[in-house]
Amino acid sequence: MRNYELVMIINPSVDDEGATATIEKTSKFITDRGGIIQEVNQWGRKKLAYSIKNCAEGNYIYTKLSMDPKLTAELEASIEISEDILRHLLVKLSD
Repeated sequence: MRNYELVMIINPSVDDEGATATIEKTSKFITDRGGIIQEVNQWGRKKLAYSIKNCAEGNYIYTKLSMDPKLTAELEASIEISEDILRHLLVKLSD
């Protein structure tokens, strides 16, 4: 298991309940495959440096997690499928 940081930008048109559902869906994906969620922080709505899919703002979500490195591609694929998530970044932390 390796430690990772995941930052997601959720579409601002998604309400708070929808954002919570998106976070829970991602967390469930990780925990169902043996991963561990260490921390989840909602950074709130912030202005984007440039427009993404005609959105000037995004709701930022930070997640610190541990999971098998073989599952990272599968996690990113499931995130890219979601229409609620504008962008994401998954970074491996140094050991």
